[in-house]
Amino acid sequence: MSATLFPVLVPLRHARLITPLFVLSLPSSTSSKVDIYIYTSTMKKLQFLAVATIIFLLHNLHETTADISSDAQSLLQFASSVPHVRQLNWNSTIPICKSWVGITCNNEGTKVIAIHLPGHGLFGPIPPNTIGKLDSIRILSLRSNFLNGSLPSDIISIPSLQFLYLENNNFSGEIPVSVSPQITNLDLSFNSFTGNIPETLKNLTRLTSLNLQFNSFSGPVPDLNITRLRLLNVSHNQLNGSIPSSLQTFPLSSFSGNELLCGPPLNPCPVPPPSMALRPKKHTKKLTTGAILAIAIGSFLLILLLGILLFCFLKKKDRDSVGELTIKAVPPGKNEKSDDFGSGVQAGEKNKLVFFEGSSYNFDLEDLLRASAEVLGKGSYGTAYKAILDEGTIVVVKRVREVGVAKKEFDQHMEFVGRVGRHPNIVPLCAYYYSKDEKLLVYEYMVTGSLSSLLHGNRGIGRTPLDWETRVKISLGAAKGISHIHSEGGAKFTHGNIKSSNILLTTDFDGCVSDLGLAPLINVLPTKPRCIGYCAPEVIETRKFTHKSDVYSFGVLLLELLTGKSPLPSGHEEVVDLPRWVRSVVREEWTAEVFDEELMRYPHVEEEMVQMLQIGLACVTRVPDNRPSMEEVVKMIVDLRSSDSSEHRGSSEDNRSKGSNVQTP
Repeated sequence: MSATLFPVLVPLRHARLITPLFVLSLPSSTSSKVDIYIYTSTMKKLQFLAVATIIFLLHNLHETTADISSDAQSLLQFASSVPHVRQLNWNSTIPICKSWVGITCNNEGTKVIAIHLPGHGLFGPIPPNTIGKLDSIRILSLRSNFLNGSLPSDIISIPSLQFLYLENNNFSGEIPVSVSPQITNLDLSFNSFTGNIPETLKNLTRLTSLNLQFNSFSGPVPDLNITRLRLLNVSHNQLNGSIPSSLQTFPLSSFSGNELLCGPPLNPCPVPPPSMALRPKKHTKKLTTGAILAIAIGSFLLILLLGILLFCFLKKKDRDSVGELTIKAVPPGKNEKSDDFGSGVQAGEKNKLVFFEGSSYNFDLEDLLRASAEVLGKGSYGTAYKAILDEGTIVVVKRVREVGVAKKEFDQHMEFVGRVGRHPNIVPLCAYYYSKDEKLLVYEYMVTGSLSSLLHGNRGIGRTPLDWETRVKISLGAAKGISHIHSEGGAKFTHGNIKSSNILLTTDFDGCVSDLGLAPLINVLPTKPRCIGYCAPEVIETRKFTHKSDVYSFGVLLLELLTGKSPLPSGHEEVVDLPRWVRSVVREEWTAEVFDEELMRYPHVEEEMVQMLQIGLACVTRVPDNRPSMEEVVKMIVDLRSSDSSEHRGSSEDNRSKGSNVQTP
């Protein structure tokens, strides 16, 4: 008995598909019950298989749609809860994987695997159960925003998360203990995190880069004995104790700014003194009462003799000075303004104008005093005049008040200032004059004027305000000048009076620092600090200037450039605490109120403005040790300008993500 199978297309009633079945064709002469049974059984099995396949495909399609819809819903909830300056086109009417800004999906379009929203003006806390529900996300970049509050534990613990970039925000609180075991790059720098660095980080065997600089972490550095770790930075926190041996191969910059931290590559940890029981006994011989009296009387007589000699020397010096002092009369026929900065010049010392090495000027003190003078302004340390000499040379003469040092010390200080001041971003000091009643400093004349006058006086109809590019150029020049002062002047040499009126501009709008070296010369402490509005909190309390107080003043200067607001309004009727004002506006989520309205016409630089604001806020941190150095500030501004686009702001991040099949944050 033979049979032949012929394929026939039979429609399935519910599936609306054409499914091939096989009908058993038997010879007409045969009617075996066995053959009929085989035919019926085969047909039922094939029909069942076709229906099962269709159900499986429909089920998978439903699951795929549900996955991407769930991710979209979580992102929409995040966008509706977190205000943002730059508009997000996230809505349910357009495809999430192809059209949503900053969103990257996998190749199948079924899951979100990356979010890139750097510098989008996001502010406020991240609500839980939003981004944390994206169970396939690999890269999350929310850097350079205004996000605050605690870091949700459901984000940092997402099992698939590999790259987390949250730097330059204002997150606070402690880092959650549970961290994704897949994490390779973790950047939480420039925030306000507190507490200990979690010990659980040492379990992240895939970690290659950890950046926690410029926070407020305390406690010891955990022993991160991770083989793959290549980049570590915990600088500028409040960490203490010794650096674990497994981390001592990292450079000094990885740990700087933690005063209580010790061990290589920092200073050695102090060795505890030996106990009293182990110290050898010293046999000392006591002095007799007579010997003690003799030593005391001899010391008293020696001090008395030295005092008499010093008194006689000072009296003789005063008699010599009085005999030489002759007040110069105003030269006849000359502009009486010229006497404004020369009324105390001694007649016998007109040729004692001291020029610095390399100065190209060729005039003497008498030429200077004959010059017509125009008052440029009265500053913290004296009055500045624009002096036009007979041959047309223009210089600036500063008459310094309240100098409390003798001539020899003044000469030495000026020599030091002249040496430190040799830098393109420092206003050149050309010469000086010293007498008992008059101290004059001669500077090059900067025709463009000061930052203060251009920033606050160049507004209104018919005037062109400073654009963003110019403001960045000015800030970078000023930062380089201050950084040079700190590096060349040493730890104890500061500027002490950084403000917009002391930043003068070249014809190319490069910022130059003026009034270098005047703060240490002033003898009288005013009832209010001279740098009011720009002063660091510790200066107001102690009246002592440091490198970190200069950094604070420069931070106020950056905020002034960004907001267009002066810390000292016209008339000085009210001092504006710019750092406090900026922080309050950010917290109240009124970002449009922060930036100068003149800058809002440049939307393409919004991310740079946000990053510059973060630099300024880092400089005005209340704790001095948490502020960056001026050298670091210069690098931050240079990095801000050297980036190619807002999506690739930091080359280090690009390198860290090399090899990933999704875009870098």
